[in-house]
Amino acid sequence: MVSHDAKTKVDLEAENNDLVDMSPGHGVEIANLESLEDPRLYINREMSLLAFQWRVLEEAQDERNPLLERYRFLSIVGSNMDEFFMVRVAGLKRQLESGTQKAGADGLKPKEQLEAIGQEVNRLLVHAQQCLKDDLTPALREAGIKILQHEELTEEQKADVEQIFLHKIHPVLTPMAFDPGHPFPHISNLSLNLAVLIRKTSGEARFARVKIPDTLPQLIPITRPAGKSIGSGHSENNTFIWLDDLVTAHLDTLFPGMNILEAHPFHVTRDAEVEIQEWEAGDLLETTEEGIRQRRFGDVVRLQVDRAMPAHVLDILMTNLQIQSHDVYLVEGHIPLTSLKHIASLDVPELKFPHLFPVVPNILNPDAQDDDEFTAISRRDILLHHPYDSFQPVVNLLNKAATDPSVLAIKMTLYRVGKNSPVVEALLRAMENGKQVAVVVELKARFDEESNIEWARALENEGVHVVYGLIGLKIHSKVLMIVRRVGDSIKRFVHLGTGNYNPVTAHLYTDLGLFTCDDSIGADTTDLFNYLTGYSAKTDYAKLMVAPINLRRKMEGLIEREIAHCKDGKSSHIIFKMNSLVDDKIIRLLYQASKAGVKIDLIVRGICCLRPGIKNVSENIRVVSILGRFLEHSRVYYFSNGGNEEIYVGSADLMPRNLDRRVEVVFPVEDPGLSNYIKDHLLEIYLNDNVRARIMDADGHFTRLPVPEGQEPLDCQRHFLETDAASWADR
Repeated sequence: MVSHDAKTKVDLEAENNDLVDMSPGHGVEIANLESLEDPRLYINREMSLLAFQWRVLEEAQDERNPLLERYRFLSIVGSNMDEFFMVRVAGLKRQLESGTQKAGADGLKPKEQLEAIGQEVNRLLVHAQQCLKDDLTPALREAGIKILQHEELTEEQKADVEQIFLHKIHPVLTPMAFDPGHPFPHISNLSLNLAVLIRKTSGEARFARVKIPDTLPQLIPITRPAGKSIGSGHSENNTFIWLDDLVTAHLDTLFPGMNILEAHPFHVTRDAEVEIQEWEAGDLLETTEEGIRQRRFGDVVRLQVDRAMPAHVLDILMTNLQIQSHDVYLVEGHIPLTSLKHIASLDVPELKFPHLFPVVPNILNPDAQDDDEFTAISRRDILLHHPYDSFQPVVNLLNKAATDPSVLAIKMTLYRVGKNSPVVEALLRAMENGKQVAVVVELKARFDEESNIEWARALENEGVHVVYGLIGLKIHSKVLMIVRRVGDSIKRFVHLGTGNYNPVTAHLYTDLGLFTCDDSIGADTTDLFNYLTGYSAKTDYAKLMVAPINLRRKMEGLIEREIAHCKDGKSSHIIFKMNSLVDDKIIRLLYQASKAGVKIDLIVRGICCLRPGIKNVSENIRVVSILGRFLEHSRVYYFSNGGNEEIYVGSADLMPRNLDRRVEVVFPVEDPGLSNYIKDHLLEIYLNDNVRARIMDADGHFTRLPVPEGQEPLDCQRHFLETDAASWADR
């Protein structure tokens, strides 16, 4: 970034001598601590999210990961940071502009958060660039893959790429001038552009902008590479040039008769929060579409430029984009980091993780059993652990329901289903076959709105009952119910999960899904859909915990019950696995539980605003974060309950938005075999991981500990890959 003199919250605390390091095993002491609402007990949400980006960067730096996967992790840092600026930084800027001075539980006001963010992002960016320049780029060349600058090409190669440019790229480009007769062009969100200075043989220099089209391949293969091919099945072309480099080299064809003085890449990030006026369903669809269109014109919240860009060019961009110096980030290397995904996607299997072969359990495998899916689920509850277990059984069940004459109705929530969804296709077939189909489509699933709108229209056009959600609430729950006639009675087949009904992400995220015919859960699910599609004042459910109805109250009650058990001398232990822990009320309850003596293990992938290891507050709390090949997405809530263990699984993280502003479903796992599987096979493996796990300290820093002497390395994700196929006999 251009300049910053910000200090992080940890720096400020250290200056005040509030955090005092105690001897090993005695935790960290906070001086003059009077209550559990003291801001020093809470880590800032945004700084914790940036700490997660550091952990992703560590995966890119880790030589144990295959080379192209390291590129993928670095591109994920880029995409995560894009979203961070589009949503989180943009939100803080809006608060600042509105004059909001409200601080969060950690005590930091919007201006203080923005200052701390700027400093930390700049530091993260420097390390990411070093990783690319010093580690990944040399390793890529050693592997036989070359990404050359135009000046590095031979004359023959230059002639070849010139023909590619003239015939396949030049017609797509649209240079935009900026002068008294041409207004400054609109720079779209997340676009890669060239800032070009040109001049006629005489006269002053003029500015022009050239957008690098994202509709074209960003890596252009060199048709006459030198050296040998690499990798079985890999094409002969293992030498490439970036599209923007190729365009830069041929700018003279875009500005004939002009002198090209200089050209520099830049990348813009805009405020992408969609403001939606929620009235009636038809209006909600239209306003969501309009909000998506307006996203392109949001305020600029970040400008990334090449470090070599001179001040006079940068000043043109800053003036016309209406940004300040603290919104500018200097990059050394290819812009943006997300472009590295094109390197990661190269077809070189030996430089990637081994291919994943998800398992279809025999109980749900039509090739291995005479019974169909409905009979299998009627016999017992069935748990799937994705991506190790295949998502195909969910699709198979929907396909079966679409054609089964005994099926009367299908009801489902859809949050992120993706493109070409077999789930939606099955619902459309069910409608064609005369089933009653009702679907709750969440239009406001951030950055998936367009896809969801397309599916909503397709479903409506076929006569499906489509509901767009509830006013003021996002529908984030993952619920499917199939109503089927069995003999003279009606039976409800329910699937509840932690992940979206998306076969693509089901190969990338770890999630849990439960098939059940439990009557109480079926009745609760019926009530849930009545709440989503109609009117309901129901304030409780028999077995489900539903936000915003009873989830917060029930979760707080379960923690309080654990505290009571501990005080009574009974078994007490809490294990939570989730994406994020932000809610300050829940954090205070966990502090109270720790003070009472309850052992607490937290497996938190992303944000954690709780500080573990604080003397007399959180000494009994351990926080572990696990990153690896798959994104840890499942949420599990375990309570020892005085020896009568209870396990809940669901869609909700412990954040205010999940507990209060979304419709979430958390459900019990009551089958003894399945609950034992979750406790002994999943949670225990996560907690004993000594390869991928990082341990959080009181300052919010995560440290990957070395494998203890005498212990075998345990990588939980590798363990699940190797054992889940054989573990179904125990589930």
